[in-house]
Amino acid sequence: MATNRRIVSQEKTHLDQDELKQQPSITTPAVPQHVIVKLLLFSFAMIVLPISSYFLTLNNLYSGNSTFAGATAAIIANFVLIGYVIVAMREDAGERAEAEEKDKKSR
Repeated sequence: MATNRRIVSQEKTHLDQDELKQQPSITTPAVPQHVIVKLLLFSFAMIVLPISSYFLTLNNLYSGNSTFAGATAAIIANFVLIGYVIVAMREDAGERAEAEEKDKKSR
């Protein structure tokens, strides 16, 4: 019956591996700052604009009809969401154009 024993003297431990080079640590954020700012601004707009439009139109425009004021708030929320999608798509298209331009220059 054969036993499977490892020969420990030939294996290098973690401390013995001198060949590994120290890689520099990456301290840059994973998401650029302008993306975080846009997200925060649109999040703020998504909270403030529909609520304020509801209360502003409730008594001033619709004379206490909360159904129409709620519909107005929902429409405003959809406008904010559509605006965020448009801004994100334009940013993505700009990044693609920069990558293609960089690729053409490297050829």
